[in-house]
Amino acid sequence: MARRVHQPLENREFDFILAMADGPVLGYFCGSWPKALTVCREMDSVVGEIAEEYAGRLTVVKVDMTRCPAPVQRYGVTAAPSVVLIKDGEAAAAETGAMDRPALRDFLERNL
Repeated sequence: MARRVHQPLENREFDFILAMADGPVLGYFCGSWPKALTVCREMDSVVGEIAEEYAGRLTVVKVDMTRCPAPVQRYGVTAAPSVVLIKDGEAAAAETGAMDRPALRDFLERNL
C-alpha cells in the first residue's frame, strides 16, 4: 500500500487522522476475516494509486474493521470492502464492494 495511505491501529488514531486532515477523507474499510481479506488485498493497490493521484486534495485512511470498530459503527459500514467519503467529519457518500480504479475515481469525482 502506498505511503500516502494512513493505517490507524486503533480508534483514537483514526480520530486523530480525521482531525488533522486538510480537506475530505476517503475511509477505505477492510476486513481481516478470510473472505473479505482476499477482496481487500485486490483493492489495496487501487486505493494506493488513488491516494497518489489525489495527494493534496484527499487524505486516504485504510481502516481494519476489527481493530477500529468505532468508525465502522459511526459511518454505518456493514461490509468489506467499503469506501466512505468523509467531509467535515460526516459521511458525504459511500459505496460497498470491490471497485477498480475507474470506478473509484468516478465515485470521487461525483462526490468531491
